[in-house]
Parts: sequence; C-alpha cells; structure tokens
Amino acid sequence: MAETIDIGLAPEGVQSLALKRANRHGLIAGATGTGKTVTLQVLAEAFAREGVNVFAADIKGDLSGCAAPGDPPPAWATARAAEINMPLTPEAQPAAFWDVYGELGHPVRTTVTEMGPVLMGRVLEATDAQEGALTIAFRLADDWLNEGKNEGLLLDLNDLRALLTYLSENSEDIGKKYGLVTPQSIAALQRKVLQLEMDGADRFFGEPAFKLEELTRARPDGKGTINVLASERLVQSPRLYSAFLLWLMSELWEQLPEVGDLDKPKLVFFFDEAHLLFRDAPKELINKVEQVVRLIRSKGVGIYFVTQSPADIPETVLAQLGNRFQHALRAYTPTDQKAVRAAAQSFRANENVDVAKEIQELNVGEALVSTLDAKGAPTPVARTKVRPPNSQVGPILPAQRAALMKANTAGRAYEKAVDRVSAHEILGKRAAQLADAEAREEAQAARDKEAAKAARTRSTGGATPRARSGGSRTTPLERQGGRVASGVFNTIVRELMRGILGTPSRRRR
Repeated sequence: MAETIDIGLAPEGVQSLALKRANRHGLIAGATGTGKTVTLQVLAEAFAREGVNVFAADIKGDLSGCAAPGDPPPAWATARAAEINMPLTPEAQPAAFWDVYGELGHPVRTTVTEMGPVLMGRVLEATDAQEGALTIAFRLADDWLNEGKNEGLLLDLNDLRALLTYLSENSEDIGKKYGLVTPQSIAALQRKVLQLEMDGADRFFGEPAFKLEELTRARPDGKGTINVLASERLVQSPRLYSAFLLWLMSELWEQLPEVGDLDKPKLVFFFDEAHLLFRDAPKELINKVEQVVRLIRSKGVGIYFVTQSPADIPETVLAQLGNRFQHALRAYTPTDQKAVRAAAQSFRANENVDVAKEIQELNVGEALVSTLDAKGAPTPVARTKVRPPNSQVGPILPAQRAALMKANTAGRAYEKAVDRVSAHEILGKRAAQLADAEAREEAQAARDKEAAKAARTRSTGGATPRARSGGSRTTPLERQGGRVASGVFNTIVRELMRGILGTPSRRRR
C-alpha cells in the first residue's frame, strides 16, 4: 500500500498527500471554471485506488466519469501527463450511485425523526417561533415513543403533518406542559411542508432508511468505492441539499466507532458547493459543523469542502482544514481582493511563491497546494500543475449508469419504499374515531330533543292552547265589530257614572 497519493508537479517537485494525514480534512477552492471538479476527481480516484471509500456530491454530473476508464483520454490530459511526466493509465474505479429523488441513483432516505428539529427547521426555512413549535413537536413524539406509543414515529412528511395538526387541535393542553404553540406557527409550518412535498422532497423522508455501512463497506479486491450522490436536481433546493449532507456527516460522527489515527482514512467525504451549508446558517448550526469537523477525524473520516473562495467557510471551520488546494481567484471588487489576501495568508510561506499575486494568475488545472506531511506539519505552498484523472473526464452515458446500478445488489434493496404504521395512520385513526363519536353524540342529542317534544305533545292530548281555551278563530270583520261595540258600551258607562256623581259633561253647541 502506498503511503501518499500524487497530486501533480511543481517546480519544487512532485506534490503529494500523505494518506495518514488525509483525515485532517481539506479545502478545494477556486473560481468557476478553474479546475476544481477535476482536482476532486483526481483525489477521489486516488483514494479509491488505495482502498479508501469516498462519498462525493456530483453537482454537474461530471464526477460520474470516475466509473469509466478515460479511453481515449482527451488531448489536454495527454499533454498534461507528458508535461509533468506522470503516467496516464485509463482506469475506472468502483462506483455506486445514489439520488435523493431516486432518478439517477438508488434512493437515499432518512426519517423525519433522524433529521431532528434543527435540521428540519433549516429545510423548512423556519423562523425562530416556527422552529420552537417544531422542537415541541419532536419532544412530544419522543415522549410518546418512550411511553411505547407509536404515535411518536415520525417517518415521513405525512407523519410530521399529522403531528402538527394534532398540536394545533390540542394547543391549549400541550402548551401547559411544553410551552406555547400558536396556530399561526403551525399553519405556516404546514404550508412549508406542503411546498417541500411539491418540490419532490417527500421521497427523501421514509423507509428503508439509508445505512451508513454502504459508505464504509470494504471490497474484496482491496479497492475503495466512490459513492456518487447525484445532485443536479437536489442542489436546486439548497436548504435540503446542505441539510442532507450535514445530516450524513452528523450520523457518521455519532455512529462510527473511535479508531484513532489510522494509516489511511476509512472514508473521505467531499462537500461540493460548501457555501450553501454556511449561507444564512444560525450560529448554533455553525457550531455543530465545527464540532463535527473537529471530532470526526478520530472516527477515520476526512471532510473536504469544495467552494469558490475560502471566505465562504467560517474561520472556526477553516482552521480545521489542513490540506489546501487553491485554484485561481478573481479579484474584481474590493470584497474579492480581501478574499485573495485572506487566502494568501492561510498558506505556509514559500520564498519562491508570491501567493497574493500568483493566486490570480493560475491557469486552468493549476493550483496552489499545501498539504500536511507525515509529521502533521503543513508543507510550503507550491504552484502545482494538477495531474489529469485516469478515469473519464465528463459524465458517463445513462445506459452505463443504469448497468452499474443494476449490478449493485446492496443499492437495489432501497428501491421499494416501505410504509409502516406510524404517526399519520395512528393519529388519523384517532381523529376519525373522535369525529365519529362527536357525530353519534349530536345524533343522540337530536333524537332526545325530538323525543322530549313528542312527550310534551302527548301530555296535552294533542290539542293546541287555543283549542284548550275553547276559543275559535274569528275573521277580521268580526274582530272590528267587537272593538266598536266595546267602545259604545264604555262610553255609556262613563256617562252614567258622571250623572250619578253630578258632573255631567258639557255639551257642544
């Protein structure tokens, strides 16, 4: 087994990366079109050749070329190999293809519970109030599970929606135990879950969940497997893309055993478009990333961030990245110039290299390289012509991808989704039973009301109040005649009383 992998040639000599220090993480940076993807492919196939498994997000589809030999190699690759005197041997590496949407690779799923409230809140772009409601929902689900209730199983987005509906309908009781949950926050989260489903992300949440053994499984031939995550569509949903990769890193950190310093990593994780992870990220999320990056190397995992500028990475995380591959940067604005100066200052000085100047003059396929040597110290920065990959440069054909997917028996186990009884079914059944009970109560109340009315009718013999008083209906003319007669009678009575009392009325003349 080799102790190093060759990166390319510099005036100072061959630049290489010590496998023993590959788990000290790294950075591949540079402007668009400067050769970052080719450098990533060179590193990935070199790791796989030495028995190190790789996981990499394929943003443009080009990385799929690692699964096919570069035969014949492009003219530029042949010329570069001859220029730096490094042999170019067309060779494919073992590859497995994965896809959150299940289109360009085997499906990758996880459960809502495993994602957790913080990452789920980031996927849903939740406000602080909405994230608080999510935290309460997850805590309630955990409590139910601890009590042996499957209502707490949050496997897919239907389960999350059902739980949010339950919170809304029982907000007063839940608020007394867990804290205030407003209907507005729940309604907003429901809308965002719906939007997530419309974007197709519902395929990501469910079972069977992705097993981390897929990324660390050893091959009988001693080579490593390059696990390619098809991300052309996924990256169009930046929050889901970054949350998925962060979830995967966190799972590796939590589940893999401590192994200390190995002669080579168990897994190297390439995080392309890394700026999406940190853009608008809350402080607690950045702290979590820093913690994972700092500690995961003892699990035998190296993380390499791929982005346009080192300024895209928070300094606390950037300080953990020992292996640097800096392609050209463009300094068109004061902000760009500041980023160039910051990048230049991050390298170990070399008296033969003016980093601030040369970082803007690098040609495509050139990079300023500084890696950790066998003792863990950074090597002096060197302007390096990166070697071409031995595998195909550019994407493989759909038929080739389909054949490789068919041959991957482990990946085919994820093809069929499993929908077991969980929160959605249980809470839905409970709500239906409650609605039926309420309907029965209303129907019984209506029947009781009719029975009471019928009982009152029977007690009066079926007669109306007017009939009981012996009265009869009168016509309007009869009623008017009665009123006239009554008026004449009252007048006669008044006249008689005045006569008796000696106060006759004055007659008009």
